[in-house]
Amino acid sequence: MTERIKNRFEALKKEGRSGLITFTTAGDPDFETSLEILKSLPKAGADLIELGIPFSDPIADGKAIQEASQRALKAGMNVKRVLDMVSIFRENDKETPIILMGYYNPVYKYGVDAFAKDAAKAGVDGLIIVDVPPEEADELLIPLKKNNLDMIFLATQTTDDERLPKVLKNAGGFIYYVSIAGITGAASASEDAIKTAVKRLRKYTKLPIAVDFDIKTPKQVKAVANLADAIVVGSAIVKIIEDSKELSKQEIVGKVLEFVKTLAIDKK
Repeated sequence: MTERIKNRFEALKKEGRSGLITFTTAGDPDFETSLEILKSLPKAGADLIELGIPFSDPIADGKAIQEASQRALKAGMNVKRVLDMVSIFRENDKETPIILMGYYNPVYKYGVDAFAKDAAKAGVDGLIIVDVPPEEADELLIPLKKNNLDMIFLATQTTDDERLPKVLKNAGGFIYYVSIAGITGAASASEDAIKTAVKRLRKYTKLPIAVDFDIKTPKQVKAVANLADAIVVGSAIVKIIEDSKELSKQEIVGKVLEFVKTLAIDKK
């Protein structure tokens, strides 16, 4: 586990609260607006940040995030510019963990070894690659470990007890639990189902557990805040950007931050 991720979860534990993880797509709706959102998220209440790498065929994502990728690509985003964005963020924020999330194709095209080295240099802490199963991750795991980057794996409601140890064997940072079946933004899981799933995961790992269950409201955050070490909010933020894309940069940033502030998790 990288120091920033480790320190953040230790701090959250001392504060007696779950963490808020926000997701946005890098470059959506354009580089400057996306960067301003990224830089402002920690003050709005984000404890960790997931930054999506735009990709032309994001098959695991729902309509909102698919369209966010298209907007970002149309605005000229690529892997190098994503890393540039992280580097600029790190000029003023040395503590907030940043996890890049995306698909293997852009990383492979960039060059796995070069990507790991450049990501670490930029200030990235970990990577979630949704289409790389743990059993086939060595090509990515080795250079990431060499550069002290965490490989964060997904667990789902269909990951049975036989496969869980394989999923968790080389996991770092935290476990990303996807509590719904299908694409992102599809539905929300029940509190009881999440509680049961987190309890089962804790039998197999000591890593923090972050839950993604398509949160759309502050009420949902409060309901699940005590069940996991962190909660992921993605599609709802991306939808705000989509609905505001015709507005000025300042107005888009303001709407996103206003929403994130309502989600900030208080001490238990």
